[in-house]
Amino acid sequence: MTNRLDEQIEFESPAGIVRFDGIKFGLVSVDGLGGVSADIQSQTSPFQDGVTFIDAVLAARHVDVEFIVRGKDYAEVKKRRAELARITNPKLGVGTLRYISGDIIREIGAIADGVPFFPDGDNRGERWQRGTITFECPSPYWQSPTTTEEPAFEPRFRFPIPFYDNPGKFIMGIQRDQRIINNDGDAPAPLQIEFFGPALNPKIINNTTGEFIKVNQELLEGERMLIDTTDGQKSVFFVSESGERRNVFNWIDLESTFFKLQVGENDIEYTADSDIQGAIVNISYSKLYTAV
Repeated sequence: MTNRLDEQIEFESPAGIVRFDGIKFGLVSVDGLGGVSADIQSQTSPFQDGVTFIDAVLAARHVDVEFIVRGKDYAEVKKRRAELARITNPKLGVGTLRYISGDIIREIGAIADGVPFFPDGDNRGERWQRGTITFECPSPYWQSPTTTEEPAFEPRFRFPIPFYDNPGKFIMGIQRDQRIINNDGDAPAPLQIEFFGPALNPKIINNTTGEFIKVNQELLEGERMLIDTTDGQKSVFFVSESGERRNVFNWIDLESTFFKLQVGENDIEYTADSDIQGAIVNISYSKLYTAV
């Protein structure tokens, strides 16, 4: 069950998931799906008419949700109010706010700016209670929930044997070291890159922008590297064959740029100082949207 506009809202935190889907919590309205202000960065020179545009910086997003708590009696309504307050407790940190409308699903990191507000008087009855809650989203971008993966290895044939039955299963396919990735979102998309050994000094290049990320290290069979280019979360980890994980930011070549997929086509190339036949690099990303 959804609201009159066929919309649902979910919020997920370490304490659980609350769904404003009309069962326990009905969605009345949601504001803030767009409507983010921008700080226009500009500069001027002596004797210049007007200004020169430099950039536009989007502010944090605020999403206001009006809802109804439902129950078979007021005791159940009170229990569900407490459940909602527990899951949206801002002390738990940033959770995931999810918007669903038809086949459109978008997610955004969010934290409640306070405890849900439950007004008195005409706003509650024996089996219901109206309420409001506001979520603050540090990043203004909604993102696609399903990460798109672009494997460097394109399978042609795969034996239908589950991995847990045969961890050494054989895959036949084509080794690809270059591909075009189209980012049709509204903003550059951060990357999660996974290099697999064997490879000597693996390097991934965005030929569209000239940027690259290079690892100055030899990866052996069974070893891999995990690289994240997300702002505020940039990281480089080495994972050994045994699964041990450690920070190796110092392995990154100093000329590297933690680039993102630009809006439009990106010509991505994978190289190494050794034969890359048998080596694999996986690229994952989520598209970013300014509104839903």
